[in-house]
Amino acid sequence: MYHIIINPASRSGRGAKIWAEQVEPALKTGNTEYQTYFSGKAGEVRQLAAQITAEHAAEPDLTLIVLGGDGTINETLQGIADPSKVILGYIPTGSSNDLARDLGISKDPMAALNLILHNNTPRAMDLGRLTYLDEDQPEESRLFAVSCGIGFDAAVCAEAMSSRIKDTMNRIGLGKLTYLGIALKQLITARKVSCTLTLEDKVHDKKESVELPRFLFVTCMSHRYEGGGFMFCPPAVDHDGVLDLCSVGNISKGLVLLALSTAFFGKHYFVKGINAHTATQMSITASAPLWVHTDGEVTRKSRGFRVECLPGAIRMITP
Repeated sequence: MYHIIINPASRSGRGAKIWAEQVEPALKTGNTEYQTYFSGKAGEVRQLAAQITAEHAAEPDLTLIVLGGDGTINETLQGIADPSKVILGYIPTGSSNDLARDLGISKDPMAALNLILHNNTPRAMDLGRLTYLDEDQPEESRLFAVSCGIGFDAAVCAEAMSSRIKDTMNRIGLGKLTYLGIALKQLITARKVSCTLTLEDKVHDKKESVELPRFLFVTCMSHRYEGGGFMFCPPAVDHDGVLDLCSVGNISKGLVLLALSTAFFGKHYFVKGINAHTATQMSITASAPLWVHTDGEVTRKSRGFRVECLPGAIRMITP
């Protein structure tokens, strides 16, 4: 039995169209046993995932299929009580699809569906967990599949989430350019903030503390891509028990523009001030509250948080 969460993407309608015209007819033709759950508003995907996993808590191999974007995957993770009991399949219909890009899952819905229907060997995949540490706000944790970040990249995600231009660009197949345009705008308006990184990598037996008097962003990644194809962490592997980090600080905005143009190919580390790190656990403290994202989903600003790698936390259907 496949339990399928569908995010219709109400502002663009793309997810609903793909489901109705391609995926559902194929499932019916193949006499596949499945149950569907449609989200109707923000936050409902999380509720649906919680409902499904609670109702089938006794099943050790609950197969949960997500039709949506990276944000839908992220919402789904927040609702899963015990990821180790879940086999996760993905039919990408979003604008970024960074998870699918790194896993090699086709953006062709029928190819992604065939992968799910004919794959009997899902593999373990790491997840990340972010915990906010702000003294004036309640402690909150969020899981992520692809990445989390603070500063510039999160501010881009925050604006993209409410951008009508994004919907228009998605409809004509140019959603990636939305992030690039917003990134340029956010870069111009970015303010000076300092931060401290404390990193512990138990896999490679090393620790370090990094002071950034002026930083633009820090991203923690389990996969190589975020933001619609920026390869910020080329060495990232989703099943090595380690998070890869990219910190950008003490760098002029002109050099950032140059670096961004090469980041699609993972060549940005030639710029002084852009550095790579690894950690199984890290914490960050910033001098001012900044936007924070998990898989492109932005819920609040923060001055500090902790991030941990959860090795092999969920099983994923991949090529």
